[in-house]
Amino acid sequence: MAKVIVYPPTSMILSDLVDRMGHKALVVPEAVRKLATDNNLASPPLNVTSEEPKKGLRYAAVDVPSGIRGRMALIGPIIEEAEAAIIVQDPGWLTGCAGCNRTNELVRLLIRTKGVPILDLSYPTNDAEARDFVQKIKNFLGDLK
Repeated sequence: MAKVIVYPPTSMILSDLVDRMGHKALVVPEAVRKLATDNNLASPPLNVTSEEPKKGLRYAAVDVPSGIRGRMALIGPIIEEAEAAIIVQDPGWLTGCAGCNRTNELVRLLIRTKGVPILDLSYPTNDAEARDFVQKIKNFLGDLK
């Protein structure tokens, strides 16, 4: 079973497909759930500890907008844990809460420089492309250890 980061991070369909293929999908909603249910919250209802802003600084400089650092506090540890990645280019509305494009660019860069197996796909626009899209993902996940 491999730990596979799914990007865009809010794609429940992709994370479900990863899980169905016997791997662990690494997604932002799971990281948010862990943070929101932690009993050590220092500042409810913000659901952050004093360590969260420091985590973001590990991935983005202090002069980077705080929203990017905040997102990277969640996404950065997921990237570190990943053993493989599925990246969908131009996902449109699937980007969801990932926010600005600068965060998306930084995340894709960090994933690519990690050196894990990566499946790059274009978002499908018709039924034939969608079937091919799913088949490529299944083949990629089937080849992972």
